[in-house]
Amino acid sequence: MSVSLQKGQKVSLSKDNAGLSKVVIGLGWDEVEQKKRGLFSAKPQDIDCDASAFLLISGKLRDKKDIVYFGNLRHPSGTVQHMGDNLTGAGEGDDEQIVVDLAKVPDEYDRIVVVVNIYQAVQRKQHFGMIRNAFIRLVDGRNNNEMCRYNLTEDYSGMTAMIFGEVYRYNGEWKFNAIGQGTSDPGIGELANRYL
Repeated sequence: MSVSLQKGQKVSLSKDNAGLSKVVIGLGWDEVEQKKRGLFSAKPQDIDCDASAFLLISGKLRDKKDIVYFGNLRHPSGTVQHMGDNLTGAGEGDDEQIVVDLAKVPDEYDRIVVVVNIYQAVQRKQHFGMIRNAFIRLVDGRNNNEMCRYNLTEDYSGMTAMIFGEVYRYNGEWKFNAIGQGTSDPGIGELANRYL
């Protein structure tokens, strides 16, 4: 049974799911229908949202190899894998997925933060106010059952990136925190700098 989360709500992943190992972190979004400006105006560019995972040690990003994204699809430990870049957000269900093998994440990593930024947001004059139906969900990799979902419902106009949520280890137990914090960071590098 899936739990619907509110912003800032935390939920235990391993407590009610004995033997939980792999989770699929699914992220999704849709573009708001853009109005046509005129007969000869150019078609607006698709919004390309990019999901990334930052693996943190004591809450800090220690090395760029600990960023899993479309340019680095697999963490060196093999425990976190990005399943590929969706350039448009078109289609039903998850637009991008990150698979985490919780049981094998090296002990020094205590937190995996999941962020999404709009590719070339500043140059394309795009922001999260142009996105609707954004969500993050966690799915049990053993049976594809959704464990929890956080639907982002606020207006994030002017925000070019988003800290969706985090999976973290606390007292030997894995938990999820629904964050939903919009930022004006223009790219993944600037988002990563928040955790240095």
